[in-house]
Amino acid sequence: MPFPFARNEPVEQIRAQLDHPVIDADGHLIEYMPLVDEMVREVADDAVADRYRQFMRRALAPEDGGFMPARVFWGLPEEQTLDRMTVTLPALTHRRAEELGLDFLLLYPSFGLTVLTIPDADVRRAVVRALNTYYAEQYRDYRDRLAPVAIIPTFTPEEAIAELDHAVGTLGLRAIVMNGVIPRAERPDGTKVPWLDTLGHGSAYDYDPVWARCVELGVAPAFHGIGYGWGSRVSATNYVHNHVGNFAAAQEAVCRSLVMGGVPRRFPELRFAFLEGGVAWGAQLYADLLGHFEKRNRDAVGQFDPHRFDLELSSRLLDEFATGRMRGLADRYQRTAERLKHAPAHETLGTDDFAESGIDTPDQIADIFTRQFSFGCEADDPLNALAFNRALLPLGARLNAMFASDIGHWDVPDMRGVLAEAWELVDDGLLDQDEFREFTFANAARMLTAGNPDFFRGTAVEVDVEKLLASARPHARGNLTPAFSRFG
Repeated sequence: MPFPFARNEPVEQIRAQLDHPVIDADGHLIEYMPLVDEMVREVADDAVADRYRQFMRRALAPEDGGFMPARVFWGLPEEQTLDRMTVTLPALTHRRAEELGLDFLLLYPSFGLTVLTIPDADVRRAVVRALNTYYAEQYRDYRDRLAPVAIIPTFTPEEAIAELDHAVGTLGLRAIVMNGVIPRAERPDGTKVPWLDTLGHGSAYDYDPVWARCVELGVAPAFHGIGYGWGSRVSATNYVHNHVGNFAAAQEAVCRSLVMGGVPRRFPELRFAFLEGGVAWGAQLYADLLGHFEKRNRDAVGQFDPHRFDLELSSRLLDEFATGRMRGLADRYQRTAERLKHAPAHETLGTDDFAESGIDTPDQIADIFTRQFSFGCEADDPLNALAFNRALLPLGARLNAMFASDIGHWDVPDMRGVLAEAWELVDDGLLDQDEFREFTFANAARMLTAGNPDFFRGTAVEVDVEKLLASARPHARGNLTPAFSRFG
C-alpha cells in the first residue's frame, strides 16, 4: 500500500506565485549509522575502527569524568517520525521534495560535521573516507534533486587535498564542506599554547595548495564549523547557552582569517560559503573591515605615529588648560611625550595590517563580500532581509544570502513549513519577489556554477539555471548599486 503523503496547501499557494525553482542551500541528511560503522571497517583496520568506536563513546560520556561542555540533547525530530526518516532515507527525501516545495537540495552531513574535529588523524581520515563513500553510494540514484556534500578534513593541507581528489575526483561529489576552525595544541612559533587555527592569517600551514585544488576541481569551499565548546560557550549544563550564536562565531572566524590572509584576493575566481550562521554577522564584518580600512590602511595609519606628536603645542595647552592635580603632573606628562617622540621607530612602525590581505581599496573589500562570499540563512531568521538592504549596507552592497532549510535538525520541527517561513519575509514586506528569487534560487545557483558550470547538468533545475546564467545580470562583478559601483 503506498504511503499516504498529504498535500501541502501553503507550499502550493506560494509556489503558484513563483516563476523560479527553489534551491535549498543547506539541508541536512542524517547518516544511517549501522551502515557507516560497517563501511568504516571496510576502509580501516580493526585498530582504527576500534578507536573510532571509543571516540564515539567518549563523545557521548567522557570515561574519565572530565569536563565537557553541554552538547545537544533531543536534537532530532523524533516525534515527527516521517521527517526523521525522510532525512535518513534518500529515496524518501527525493519523494517528498516536491511536497516541501524544494526543487533541489544540498544535503550537508550531520554526524559527518563532528568527524572533522576528531584529533586522531588515522581515525579522522578513515571515517571521512567511509562517509564520503556512503554519501556517493546512497544518493547515486537521486542526484537529479539531491546533492550530498562531501566532508573535507583540514587539519593539514595534505589530508584536505587527498580527500578532495577522492571525494570530488573519484567519487564525483560536486559540493564540499570543511571545518574552518582547527584546534591546535601548539602555536606556529612552537609555543605550547592551545589556539584555534582558521586556515588563513597566521595559520600553522600554507593552505594555498588546497584553495588551488578547489579551483581545479570546480568546487566552492563551504564552512559549517561548530563554535560551542570554545570561547564563552563552555557551559557544562546548558546547551542553548552554548549554541546561541555559535555557528556565526565559527564562520566569522574563518571568514575574517581568509580575508586578512589574502585568500580571496589570491584566488579571485573562487567562491566561499559560510553556513547556518545567517548573514547579520557577515554584514557586521563587512562594515567593520571597511571602517578599519578607512582608518588603518597604510596611508591613514601614519597619523597615529608618536613621532608626529607636537610637543610645543602640547606644552602650551597644558600651561593654559591643565588644572588642579593634573597641572601638577604636567611636567611628567611632557617628559613622557618627549621620550616617545624621540624614541627609535617601533619595529612595526609603518606596517600595513592590510598588506597580507592584498586589499588596497574599499571596493576590493566590497568585491570579496558581494561576489565571492555567500551566506547560508535559515528560513525563520528575519535578519535575512539585511542582506538586501542596499540603503544600510556600505557602498550600497547586497550580500549573497541563500535560503537554507536545515531540515533534519531540532530547529525544524516540521519540514513542511520551511518554505512558508522563508516566504514570511515577503508577506511582512521585508523582501520583494525579485529578492526572494535571489534568496531562494539565484544566489545559490551562481555560487555553485561559478567554478563548475555543469554543476546542475542532469538535474531538475538545469533549464532554469541555464536561463539564469544566460541572462547576464547588470553589475555582475559585484552586488553593488550603480550609484556606488566603481567596478565599471
